[in-house]
Amino acid sequence: MEENRWSSQSSDLLRKIREFTRSIVEDLSKGQSPFVSIQRFRNYCTNSNGECNCSYDKSNGQEILTFQKETHVHRIDVLLRVLLIVQQLLQENRHGSKRDIYYMHPLVFSEQSVVDRAINDICILMQCSRHNLNVVPVGNGLVMGWLRFLEAGKKFDCMNSPNTVHPIPVLVEDVKDIVSVAQYILVVEKESVFQRLANDQFCKTNRCIVITGRGYPDVPTRRFLQLLTEKLRLPVYCLVDCDPYGFDILATYRFGSMVRLLD
Repeated sequence: MEENRWSSQSSDLLRKIREFTRSIVEDLSKGQSPFVSIQRFRNYCTNSNGECNCSYDKSNGQEILTFQKETHVHRIDVLLRVLLIVQQLLQENRHGSKRDIYYMHPLVFSEQSVVDRAINDICILMQCSRHNLNVVPVGNGLVMGWLRFLEAGKKFDCMNSPNTVHPIPVLVEDVKDIVSVAQYILVVEKESVFQRLANDQFCKTNRCIVITGRGYPDVPTRRFLQLLTEKLRLPVYCLVDCDPYGFDILATYRFGSMVRLLD
């Protein structure tokens, strides 16, 4: 069932990519200057289950990219190069990180933020999430505690040593057979606090699972936490600083990130 759903989403995205590139080629063949219209949203790509549709949010207007502006030419070039890489990932059912994509054309992309912006543009154009594009971030999150699971056939047995730190799986969809005897999940803002809890053998005397995103949590950390709460039905507590940054991080875990497009 899940495989059929992925196949349908992938086929739909590949169709959209073909239609988008075909429209640009047709304009060029007619001697016309192609233009790319991108809606500008306050947030998008926040739905981690792969059903993100950016049109639900109120648009802040449109951004028109055209070959008639030199700065736009480079941005369209980057957009098409990244789109080609995404197409290959989808066709071959592979995943790649944003960093992997950057290193495919470092001289053209010049810096990581250029790739990040192109991926955001593609998400809006195709009305999908980064997860749908098979583009994954490099995971930053850490986990320890009374937990056992499989990731792509590899066993992670935290329960034998609950204070041993493990990296959060990047491909959360490959996590299977989750088992836990924990009574709750504790999410901590700072890695320093997480390491202090590990050094103090916190999980040895407290039957819990402890997670940190090392500050603002990345997508794999948020998706992994969501998966645990859905499968284990455990209460979740969050330990953050009592300041605007801490509350922003708390809201990110609870509601997803608020991403603003650059002008």
